[in-house]
Amino acid sequence: MSGEDLRPPVWIGHVVLETDRLDESAAFMKKIGLRSIVERPQVAVLELRGGTHLVLIAKPTITPGDAPFDLMVEDLHATHASFVEQGLEPTPIERLSREHEHFKLREPAGHVISFLSNHVSGEPV
Repeated sequence: MSGEDLRPPVWIGHVVLETDRLDESAAFMKKIGLRSIVERPQVAVLELRGGTHLVLIAKPTITPGDAPFDLMVEDLHATHASFVEQGLEPTPIERLSREHEHFKLREPAGHVISFLSNHVSGEPV
């Protein structure tokens, strides 16, 4: 780590989500704010803040459930309002603790993604 770069030297590179609706899941991820990197017939790669890539893998069948990750946003209430305006049907915002609020949103393949309020340390990330 350089003397100027105060960020931690490691981060999550890839998070994987299987889907039986690759095109719809990729379009959904772009709609909620991820950046498309690669879209192929069996895989789509989308980028999140910090450079983490969400890899959507096409499967003929899946068992939808809670996504194996959650997403954090800068302004949870503004994000929730934006999703409502887009017709995405997020759950109501709930308080989890003094520091955490969240809501959930179902993506096209049926996985439920939790969105949390920003609670980074305040240090460079």
